[in-house]
Amino acid sequence: MREWLLGPVDEAAALDDLAGRGLNYDPARAPEDGRPEGRWHVDSVAAVIGQEPPGDPVAGGPWERARQLVGQYEFADARILRAVYHDDRPLLGRDMLLEGRFLFLRFYLGVRITGVIDETRQTSAGRERVSGWCYQTLAGHLEQGRLSYEVIKNLGTGQIAFRVTGYSRRSRIPNPLVRWGFRVFGHWMQQRFYRNVQTRMAVLVQKSQSGGVLPSPEIRPDGLVLAPSGVEPHPAERLAVGLLHPGA
Repeated sequence: MREWLLGPVDEAAALDDLAGRGLNYDPARAPEDGRPEGRWHVDSVAAVIGQEPPGDPVAGGPWERARQLVGQYEFADARILRAVYHDDRPLLGRDMLLEGRFLFLRFYLGVRITGVIDETRQTSAGRERVSGWCYQTLAGHLEQGRLSYEVIKNLGTGQIAFRVTGYSRRSRIPNPLVRWGFRVFGHWMQQRFYRNVQTRMAVLVQKSQSGGVLPSPEIRPDGLVLAPSGVEPHPAERLAVGLLHPGA
C-alpha cells in the first residue's frame, strides 16, 4: 500500500480501504494449480507443538489452545509482522492490515482471508483433524501469493503439529531501494518468520498446558484488534516517531 519511515499510519482508514481491493495476482497461474507463471517460492514448514491421547481433540488440550491462537493471529512474531483487523467480522472474507518490519522500515500490506479449514482428512500419516485458515495478497502488497496456517492432530498417534504452507513471489515495487532490499532479504525474512512462529506457538501452547493463561490480542476503543498482544514499541521507535511527528 504505502511505505513509511518510522511513521504512524491511520490503521482504521487503511483497513477500510482494503475492502475495494482485489487480489494482486491470478490464482489460476499459481504453483498449486500446476500452471506456474514466473518465479515462485513454495514453502512448507511444520513443527510438533503438543501431544494428546489418540482420538478426537481433548477439551482444553493443546489442539484447542493452538486453534484459538491461530484464530486470533496471536502466534505471529511481532518483531517481523503485526496485524490489525475487525474482530466482529466473519473470519472468511476478513481483511487484515499487516505491518511488515525490517530495521527502521515499516511496510503496510493488505491481505484477505479467502479460505477457512475445519475438517477431518485422510492422509498418508493417517486420519487428521485440521483447523486453520489462509490469506491471499491484495493490490498494493509487496508480494503476490497465499499463506496457510493449520493446527493438525493425528487422530491415531495424538501428535499435535502447526504447519505453515504457501507460495509467493515479489510483486512490482516501484521504489528501487525497496525493490533491491526485498530481492535480497525478502525470502530470508519469510523463512525467519516461519521459524519464529513455530517456536512461539510451541512455547505458548506448552505454557497453557502448565497452567498459564493464553494471551489475547488488544481490542482498541474503535473496535480494531491489534495482534499479537503485548507489543510495546522500542524506545528508539518512540523517539523517532516523536521527532518525525511531534505530538504523535
